[in-house]
Amino acid sequence: MAPICIKTVLISESVDPRCKAILEENGIRVTEKPNMKRDELMAEIKDYDGLVVRSATKVTADVINAANLKIIGRAGTGVDNVDVDAATKKGIIVMNTPSGNTISAAELTCALLMSLSRFVPQAAMSMKQGKWDRKKFMGAELYGKVLGIVGLGRIGKEVASRMQSFGMRTIGYDPITPPEVTASWGVEQMSLEQLWPQCHYITVHTPLMPSTVGLLNDESFAKCKKGVKVVNCARGGIIDEDALFRALESGQCGGAGLDVFVEEPPKNRPLVDHPNVISCPHLGASTKEAQARCGEDIALQIVDMVKGKKLVGAVNASVLASTFSQESHQLIKLGEAVGAVLQSCTSSKKPFTSIQISTQGDCMKSSTGYMTASVLVGLLANGSGSCPNLINVLSLAKESGITVNQAHCSSDAAGGVCTVEIVASGSSFKATGSVQGGVPVLLELSGSVFRQPVSLTGNLLFFKACASPQLLSSVAGVLATAGVEIQSFSAPADRTGDLWYCVGVSSLPGDLSVLKPLVKEVAQLSI
Repeated sequence: MAPICIKTVLISESVDPRCKAILEENGIRVTEKPNMKRDELMAEIKDYDGLVVRSATKVTADVINAANLKIIGRAGTGVDNVDVDAATKKGIIVMNTPSGNTISAAELTCALLMSLSRFVPQAAMSMKQGKWDRKKFMGAELYGKVLGIVGLGRIGKEVASRMQSFGMRTIGYDPITPPEVTASWGVEQMSLEQLWPQCHYITVHTPLMPSTVGLLNDESFAKCKKGVKVVNCARGGIIDEDALFRALESGQCGGAGLDVFVEEPPKNRPLVDHPNVISCPHLGASTKEAQARCGEDIALQIVDMVKGKKLVGAVNASVLASTFSQESHQLIKLGEAVGAVLQSCTSSKKPFTSIQISTQGDCMKSSTGYMTASVLVGLLANGSGSCPNLINVLSLAKESGITVNQAHCSSDAAGGVCTVEIVASGSSFKATGSVQGGVPVLLELSGSVFRQPVSLTGNLLFFKACASPQLLSSVAGVLATAGVEIQSFSAPADRTGDLWYCVGVSSLPGDLSVLKPLVKEVAQLSI
């Protein structure tokens, strides 16, 4: 990945001091301004490359569009408070700390499960009121009970291991983590339809997304054991709050431990005040250890990215994860250069309607994703109002109505080859490139196979003409008159028909029309 330069970072919330210290130790200027209102944030954000937040700062599309950010770092797991789509369209990396609060959230979940089983908060409050209600708070053992864990990521795994020590049977559901993996933790996976009726306790640990909103609702509560107890330390809305209240009132749900709510602070007071609800003010990550870990993690992740070491926690830029090697840097440069050549040579034939990107060779087997993105960056650069990069270019292409296809085939050849074919105004144009000696080169342009590969660097002038002995000298004369010196010349191996040629020049001529009497098409670019 090309280095991303982060010189200034704004921290808009209270984050562990290690975050600022680590960033400053690595040459990044840091400003801390917590508790800003929306308008204050929009006015302030213009001067920074990066923004670090927790959960209170709402990084909306308006805030993102008012900024020139390169990265938004969330010191925590979820990114509900960040408009990821708006950030992606602007080519901004959104990063979180996927493991920073894992232990703290898991421990709070376990605390709520135990509190639900023994009515600990209610009993403590009763004691403070001078009462001694032993019979009222008759509880139940966790031993031998079934715990359903919906979402078997890091936190779900840690909850399982802890509650197994109480003798609970752990079952679960996760659409991503393979059943054989969770089986090694002692969690039997099954469908939600199979899970609901078996559970004495249910805890949810999924992200909040359209498919998980209202995951526990009237219908799913009806399928559960009567008196099932539920815990949500993940995100408000995964459990339908109105359905939960109805289940509590009917006795179908025997109790709920809630650390998160649809609206925070919650205005749904009947739910919070229900005698069988234990609620907390979003304390999942509120431990000194979690805050220190999240603050330190987000700073280290930003520094590692800037230094080109690795990319961890990026939620909208998975294509970048495999771009931290010298080989990938060279291939990205190749893709952008080939795309730029085609963009220049077809500038009068737009719009593009479809693009086919084909890679060949084992060295390119794992590069298909970022090669496709890098080619599109070269093709769509200099477009109207867009600044394409590896993060946003696929969405920009989709918005432009361009169909993008990619393919890879293995080859015994030592080097990899990338071929790009575009359709514009009903005509097809093709370019093939490779990396030779660490430098991107062009092997072929729309049927013209070059005798010597064109080094894709510096100032390049491409022209299409019929082969003749006087062609080069005539072109050189016109360029010399314009004060431009030819530094290299690449001609096609074939000598019949209209062919593409390339000359490397000392500078790009200001007026290409001076070449029109000599050539049929002409294009120029600087790489």
